[in-house]
Amino acid sequence: MFFRSLATFALIVVAGCSTLPAPSHDTHLRGSSLDRRVTDLMGAAKVPGLAVAIIENGRVVSVKAYGMRDTAKQLPLTSDTVMYAASLTKAAFSYATMMLADGGRLDLDTSIANDLPKPLPEYGKYADLAGDARWKALTFGILLSHRSGFANFRFWPPGKDYDPNGKLMFYFAPGTRYAYSGEGINLAQFVLEHGKGIDVGTLMRERLFKPFDMPRTSMTWRDDFAQNVAIGYDEDGKPLGHKQRESVRAAGSMDTTISDYANLLAAMVRGDGLSPAMHRHWLTPVVSIRSVRQFPTIGVPDSNDNDSIALGYALGIGTFTSPQGPAFFKDGHDDGTNNVAVCIESSKDCVLLMSNSSNAESIFPYLIDDVLGKTCFPWYWDGYIPYDHPEWRTSKAVVDQHPACSLPNR
Repeated sequence: MFFRSLATFALIVVAGCSTLPAPSHDTHLRGSSLDRRVTDLMGAAKVPGLAVAIIENGRVVSVKAYGMRDTAKQLPLTSDTVMYAASLTKAAFSYATMMLADGGRLDLDTSIANDLPKPLPEYGKYADLAGDARWKALTFGILLSHRSGFANFRFWPPGKDYDPNGKLMFYFAPGTRYAYSGEGINLAQFVLEHGKGIDVGTLMRERLFKPFDMPRTSMTWRDDFAQNVAIGYDEDGKPLGHKQRESVRAAGSMDTTISDYANLLAAMVRGDGLSPAMHRHWLTPVVSIRSVRQFPTIGVPDSNDNDSIALGYALGIGTFTSPQGPAFFKDGHDDGTNNVAVCIESSKDCVLLMSNSSNAESIFPYLIDDVLGKTCFPWYWDGYIPYDHPEWRTSKAVVDQHPACSLPNR
């Protein structure tokens, strides 16, 4: 009954995307008007720090930071403050992987068995898959588009609590449906490194960080970051520190700044470094998303609730149809970190939001439309429940009046 009510709720949220009148804040806010809007929302939602970058026609036109990177020391967040990228790392990794495919270094559609010197289960990390030949169906295209059949991570089995001894296993046949999986992205990294001899840290630095002007970005911690780094804060404002990650993880080890990632996002929406055909391939959805929410994905009933915006996934990014045409997005979430990037393909306009607060996602639905205009961004699917309507997490009360394309006017 609970899942049925969630499905009904999400249908109400998405329905009428193209028919309801635009909210009054559909104004493409800029300058001082946007500054006031951001600071008002941050105060109301108790967000200590937030950085905002705006891209127009494929060019970065504004990069601003608001609030604090460290509230105890009253240190301001700046455009050069190092922040945890979280799963924004995945979009960057996928783009670098497309460059390899464009240059003939790998085939996106052949089995990873062709790239590895020995069967995958013979590697200790993947020994759980011994006796299950379905791993041979995995390709880079399947892994990048979250169709591996794995859970997000093996230590979070679907429907269960954290299990440090969780086993890696297939929950559905590879390639047959969508289910977000960091395991799949990390496996793609594993195949590059153990099958192709390509160091992913070097790949990211040489293909992305250097050419796209990202001097304060790294896949692992650098000591020079310590002078200007963001401290993460939970929902209650408790400081969580900043993890100093020592190993490269394609699924999410990147540290970056709002300025650096804005440069990368502008390059990605332009298609820099890729042939036009490969850029189009990167943007093209390969699977429809049938889950009511991004998490959980596995083990819940399928739904058509997001069909009105054609919610799907391409090779490393989410896709949907906005009133302005096809759009793509990628989010990043961890305790004390909330990030999202959204781009309209035709205009090459984007907004990038990065925060050191677990509360920030509650203001993202408003700010995305404030900057880009009416988007129909799938905020409910992404778990971005507006801060001023916490009841929407569990009840459809008042949502009838405010579906996805008609957020409450603020």
